Amino acid sequence: MKTSDDLAVSLFAELFMADQLARARVVKHLPKGLELSQFSVLNHLARTTEDRTPAQLAKAFHVTRGAMTNTLRKLEVAGHVHIRPDWDDARRKFVTISPAGLRAREDAIRAISPVISGLAEKLGTARIRTVLPLLRDLRSELEQPDEPPSGRK
Repeated sequence: MKTSDDLAVSLFAELFMADQLARARVVKHLPKGLELSQFSVLNHLARTTEDRTPAQLAKAFHVTRGAMTNTLRKLEVAGHVHIRPDWDDARRKFVTISPAGLRAREDAIRAISPVISGLAEKLGTARIRTVLPLLRDLRSELEQPDEPPSGRK
């Protein structure tokens, strides 16, 4: 069991460090004034055909509603999203990406593409294709609700 535990700890240590380093590298290349969280929301909205509520976005990104509201407020001030009331339920709002938001997303993708494609070239497409299913399975497992560790009540 010790070997399995060591392997799991090593896996997550590598994932955490890779995540931190990848974010730092991408952030350096994002257009001035665009935060990674903002780019992530724009990217998400650009890939959907339906309006989203702030609560749906918060759930999708696994952040609090307050954190999402803050990100959306910054995007709205920059003109990157439109936030409108739900005409059937005044307590709820809907978010859509604006044409300016689509342009900002495209600018960001152009800026970070050389960085991420350069890393992909160095690693090799065959190796990436090999590891992607494992990473997708890991993400899928992590999206499931937490189960209490065995032996704990």
